[in-house]
Amino acid sequence: MTKVPGARPRHPARWGRPRPYLAVAAAVVLGLLLVLPTMVLVVRALAPGALPKVFQPAAIEALRLSLVSTSVSMGIVLVLGVPLAHLLARGRFRGRGLLDAMIDLPIVLPPVVAGVSLLLVFGRKGLLGAPLDAMGVRLPFTTAAVVIAQVFVAAPYFIRTMKAGFAAVPEQLEAVSWTLGKDRRTTFWRVTLPLALPHLVEGTVLAWARALGEFGATIVFAGSLAGRTRTLPLAIYAALERDLDSALALSALLCVAAFILLFTFRLAVRRGSPA
Repeated sequence: MTKVPGARPRHPARWGRPRPYLAVAAAVVLGLLLVLPTMVLVVRALAPGALPKVFQPAAIEALRLSLVSTSVSMGIVLVLGVPLAHLLARGRFRGRGLLDAMIDLPIVLPPVVAGVSLLLVFGRKGLLGAPLDAMGVRLPFTTAAVVIAQVFVAAPYFIRTMKAGFAAVPEQLEAVSWTLGKDRRTTFWRVTLPLALPHLVEGTVLAWARALGEFGATIVFAGSLAGRTRTLPLAIYAALERDLDSALALSALLCVAAFILLFTFRLAVRRGSPA
């Protein structure tokens, strides 16, 4: 290395240090990008002409349907996702990698493709839809279809997070429980699951938020029928075609509902975690 006369030598350890001003600039730009659009939306929705439209019957019905359907879908995700995540975190079996990749697939699929896939399975002429239709059970364009679409798109987020939580639990603690005479079921409920509880809550928040904002798969598989399948995102899309103020009000309502959901769950995690 050629020395420059009069130049102060740089210590190699300093070369890799991050520049504070670059970090601050990046944080400001990204913060504005993430926060500013939502703030502008809420402010616009508080205008005198838009705010009363939040309390219209159609808006309240769409919000009610969204909350009910996402609550049911999250119950299904929890019941089915917890054991599957535990199997992926602790199990050792052939095809585990393939199963892992297939569960991640809905995350990268375009929502419209997800809706078409659900139609191919549960539609009247679908793989399972034809036998169900013969028994008088029709799923497409019903409230049940909304729940199925939400489970399809939201479950991978919960399973990913919950799998990481189970993997972070030291296996030595489970082994100690076994040596004390506890069976695997008791060990799971008293040791493994409580230690993975923060990941369970975080996964539920992510999955619930994803289900609450689901649009593409729902409109393809369930349609947009007022009072039956028109959730809040679909109501926003329908309002954009006729009244911008209504769309703004509904969008702000969805933002507020999502914020309350995130804040409540994370507050519960902080209160439940040890100091």
